[in-house]
Amino acid sequence: MRHWIWIGLLFAAFLPAQGQDAGQARLKDLVTIEGAAPLQLIGYGLVVGLDRTGDRARGQRGAPYTVQSIANMLRRFGITVDPNLLRARNAAAVMVTATLDPFAAPGTRLDVTVSALGDARSLSGGVLLQTPLQDPTTGQVYAIAQGPISTGAVLASSFGSSVQINHTNTGRVPGGGVVIATPPVTLSGPQLGLVLKRPDFTNATRIAEAINGRFPNAAEVVHAGLVRINVPDGMDNPAQLLAELEPLTIAVDIPARVVINERTGTIVAGGNVRISEVMITYGSLVISTQAEPFVAQPPPLSQGETVTGARATIDVQEEVARSVVLGPNANVAQLAAALNELGLTARDIIAIFQAIERAGALQGELIIL
Repeated sequence: MRHWIWIGLLFAAFLPAQGQDAGQARLKDLVTIEGAAPLQLIGYGLVVGLDRTGDRARGQRGAPYTVQSIANMLRRFGITVDPNLLRARNAAAVMVTATLDPFAAPGTRLDVTVSALGDARSLSGGVLLQTPLQDPTTGQVYAIAQGPISTGAVLASSFGSSVQINHTNTGRVPGGGVVIATPPVTLSGPQLGLVLKRPDFTNATRIAEAINGRFPNAAEVVHAGLVRINVPDGMDNPAQLLAELEPLTIAVDIPARVVINERTGTIVAGGNVRISEVMITYGSLVISTQAEPFVAQPPPLSQGETVTGARATIDVQEEVARSVVLGPNANVAQLAAALNELGLTARDIIAIFQAIERAGALQGELIIL
């Protein structure tokens, strides 16, 4: 784990040290079109073909709506069945979700995610029946999903013992959705808006400057997350304007951040993170206890009893404190070298970063996941 931490810190240290630039990026990778956000679709469906791992129809933890859904589906095919006679262990009620690109056309394929709604134990091997996917805010159906489910999971049980690898109640149907309606997005009007994926005044200004270098006085910064473009005279098709702007390269400015995941001990620090002059002292106190068993035998012919027990020994060891001093405006490479000299663990490094931030010496944002 420690080696991966140093690799991450040193990799970040080789990023450009002058300024805050992280390199060049295409305009198309930094912005989206105003009013053309992806649509999140949702639908309710049935999965069939399960090997007795579907929803139970009876009991307190059963899913009676699965039986009702099966009965309603059969009724559409002209078959009337009493729901009380149905058994649903080979079927499961599911929620189906997908994300629709705002410029998708009818016939476009979508990947859909299928999640169990009831008490099904596994969706492996199941087939999703035709499910309409709609915009929950308007009720408009934009796609239809159907197909075999891939869970990438394994569930096996025998005589009360079971083994499970990965999550079995959620799966995907790659390319299982088909778009049947066009999202309500149009590119028209005298102006277009570019929405920054990560709002930043510096990047917004640089984007406007790059656009004005291609089309003079066409772009202006509205705020940190929006750049407005006036469509040049004589260019009737806004799509042509966007096609010419997308390849423009922007010198991206990134914030100084240190991201810590305490669960895994992962630390990622940007190369533009700076640390003020600070002293770091590290020392550890190790307390170890050990129980030594013993047996006490009674004297011969004393009719006594054998006694067993344990003696506890406690040992305290305190390491000599080690200190390093970072000079003013130190970067990540210098911090990595200093911490490496101390031979710290991932948990120790996380604690040191938190202490540096509390001392006000970390010139950046500390994010703990």
